[in-house]
Parts: sequence; C-alpha cells; structure tokens
Amino acid sequence: MGTTSLKRSLVDIALEQIRLRIDSGAWSLGQRLPPEPELAEILGMSRNTVREAVRVLTFSGVLEVRQGDGTYVRACADPLDTMLALARGSIEQALEARAVIEVEAARLAALRRSDADIVELRQALEASESLYGSPRLDDYIAHDLAFHQRVVDSAHNPLLSELYRYFSRVIRAGLERTISEPGRPQPAFELHRQLLAAIERGDADAAATANRALLI
Repeated sequence: MGTTSLKRSLVDIALEQIRLRIDSGAWSLGQRLPPEPELAEILGMSRNTVREAVRVLTFSGVLEVRQGDGTYVRACADPLDTMLALARGSIEQALEARAVIEVEAARLAALRRSDADIVELRQALEASESLYGSPRLDDYIAHDLAFHQRVVDSAHNPLLSELYRYFSRVIRAGLERTISEPGRPQPAFELHRQLLAAIERGDADAAATANRALLI
C-alpha cells in the first residue's frame, strides 16, 4: 500500500470516528470539539490526519470552523449523504415529497405572511408567467421554483425554507425532463393566482388546496 493510500485510509478512519461520536450524542449539535491536539489524542491519530478529516467534514457541512474560536458541530447528519439519498429517488418520489413540504408551507404562509411577502410573491409569479412557453425551459423552471420558494419562505420557518431550497436543487433536473413530456399537464397559472390570493387573504385551507392541485 502506497503512502497516499495509507493516508487516505487513516483519514477515513478519523472521519468515521468523528461521525460516530456525533451520531451517539457525545458531541451534540452546536457543541465545540476539543482543540486539535486533544482531538488527535482522543482519536489516536496524528494532527495532520485529524486536520484533514475536519477539513472534509467542514466542506460537507457537518462541522463549522470559527476562526479564533474553534470547531463546532453544525449538523448531526452529513448533508452530502442526504443529497445522494435524495438523488437516488425517482422523480415521482421527489414530487411526492415536494408536495408534502409545499402544501403545509402554503397553509402556514397564509397565516404568517407579511405585506412584503405578498409583493415578492406577485413579482415572482409575474416573472414565471412571462417565461412560460419560451424556448428557455430551464429559465422558466428556475422562476417557477423561485415562486414556490417564496411561498415556503412566507411561512417564516427557516428550517422549512432551507429544506425546500435544498430539495429544489435535487428535483430541478427531473422537472426539466417531465415538463417537456408530451401529454403532461402544463402549469395552471390560474391555480398559481388562486394560491397567491388565498395567502394574501389569510385563507390557510384554500392555500393548501390550491397548492395541492398544482402538484397533481
């Protein structure tokens, strides 16, 4: 085994050991990890190996390095693993999961939206409508997802917003394929307008119903 392969395997072991401690709750969300020398001693690894493992986990979003402060646990699951799991699903599964998020978000948006949210929703819907039917399908999809992201953002739940933003990246490629399929129902902008109107008047049930109809 060459030096590079050996180094890589040691880094993998360090990654596994850090993840196991996070998964077990030994290092909880938001907790600061021990300083590098102590961490290397705990793991029984060299400081260079530990430093590389921390770099990998920081890149993937599990850890966060705060200059002059230390390294903190940012997530209890590896976002890259989550992305891979989502990518393995079918477009039908992705759309089902999207519907679960959007319908409840629309209900919350009707109850929590601000006047500024309504302005941004109108602007996003107008931009989406203006691009429908143009040869730039990817631009239309981006603007359509932006409108739905605005709906989710209007629920004023940062976790829900981030989840949907993350999820939208996964389903975008699938939407480019399915929207252009012959015979597939095309976007119903009247339903989009009904959704916006329901959110504006604070009708949670109507907002959820309109959003659900959009995703059938």
